Amino acid sequence: MAAILQAKDAEEWTYRGEGAVNLVLAYCGSSPHFVGKVLRIQKVPNDRHECENGHSALNNHESLLWGKFEGIVSAPTKEIVEHVYVQKVMCPLLGSEHVDAGIHVLVSRDFLEAVDNKVLCQRPSWRVDAARVNPLRDSVLLIADHSVFPHVSGSLKEDFCVSVEIKPKGGFLPTSEFIAEENAVKKRITRFKMHQALKLHQGKISQISQYDPLDLFSGSKDRIQRAFKALCLTPQNNFRIFLNGSIIFGGMGGTADNTSSAVAQSFHDGLKHVILAKDGMHIKCLVDLLTETIFKSGLLNRLLEVQKLDAIDIEGAIHAYYDIISQPCVVCRKIGGKRFSARYSSIHSMPRDDKVKIVRDYLISATAKDLSMMISFKSKINMDEESPHRAVFLEASKQTFCYKASFIDLDMKPLKKMEYYYQLDQQIVNYYVQMLKDRDVLDCDEPTQESLNACTSVKHGEMTN
Repeated sequence: MAAILQAKDAEEWTYRGEGAVNLVLAYCGSSPHFVGKVLRIQKVPNDRHECENGHSALNNHESLLWGKFEGIVSAPTKEIVEHVYVQKVMCPLLGSEHVDAGIHVLVSRDFLEAVDNKVLCQRPSWRVDAARVNPLRDSVLLIADHSVFPHVSGSLKEDFCVSVEIKPKGGFLPTSEFIAEENAVKKRITRFKMHQALKLHQGKISQISQYDPLDLFSGSKDRIQRAFKALCLTPQNNFRIFLNGSIIFGGMGGTADNTSSAVAQSFHDGLKHVILAKDGMHIKCLVDLLTETIFKSGLLNRLLEVQKLDAIDIEGAIHAYYDIISQPCVVCRKIGGKRFSARYSSIHSMPRDDKVKIVRDYLISATAKDLSMMISFKSKINMDEESPHRAVFLEASKQTFCYKASFIDLDMKPLKKMEYYYQLDQQIVNYYVQMLKDRDVLDCDEPTQESLNACTSVKHGEMTN
């Protein structure tokens, strides 16, 4: 696609949402090249004085890490590195039928600045405070809009389509021997649950989510259903629903802590266009439809395999990282003592290639733990007979739906982020362990949502008084 998007073209793109790294815009114009597509535009933190233009590829340590994958090291820019990463690394792992690497579209600085100005009032204020569109990028990523079903001709049918965006998070408990004894809670409480406690304490959320990633990945229909019910109650940034590409439930690039009655009614009204059910039963039917799809499709089995590439936890991988970058191990120096040195000496004495694999696998796993999954449904009676999409039957409404599933937000994690991952991990587990020590104040055996809320309030009061 040789044309370069200019400032005037910004009018044909609307704000869809955003994550920590990218802004997502949906196309609302009539060009056949863009109908049914979205743009992913990279952001840059506001506290960074200079923007990156993408014209710096991998450093020597990163080249060592990704050298086994054709095209990554030789890529001339970071933009192309990230694109090849999806093609060569994530696509084979997750399945080409569920991954769209997209294509790069050239853009002008005027286009990026026009987009930044246009969407400013639609973005959550805390996202605006944190980052802006990077105006120095030469190109942006054009991918399929996974919230709609494309027609074979390339245009979009008018029939109704409901799509669900899920951020599953980590679906297993670590068992690594390198997890410190004082952090053993990690082996029985999910990272998601522990992080919720810290976020509540920090004021980033107003209540603890009941969602448990282990339920979603369990393979048990009852537990999968429980996971979706919890996501409906407290979607935060883990659950969003679209009707024909327009959001009808969940946060717009931010978080939606809970579901109000007004939101639930609007959500219910939107579902009436897709699901044939008695009044008051549409949300339950959607939960059943999602449960049946996840249960029968095995969609999360492959994702879980990729997540489990993190075999020794960040508490083990961080030691391999410092050896790769040829720096003294900060963690060993901080921990000190012969007993701890012996525990991690097996990692430090490994051949270099083994340490490279540990860190590479950890970063790939980090992508898999942080991605989102889009599942789109359309009534089969509105689909072409030759539709290649799989079908699922919803017993409650006696409807058959075609569905397509895609993994999105497959960003390559920078090598230097290993230190951040370790620091965040320790911050999360340290806070949760302290909460467990304080639970006697609340007279409870295991922290519940209510006790976590109460304990956080107590600790916050101690800090401010």
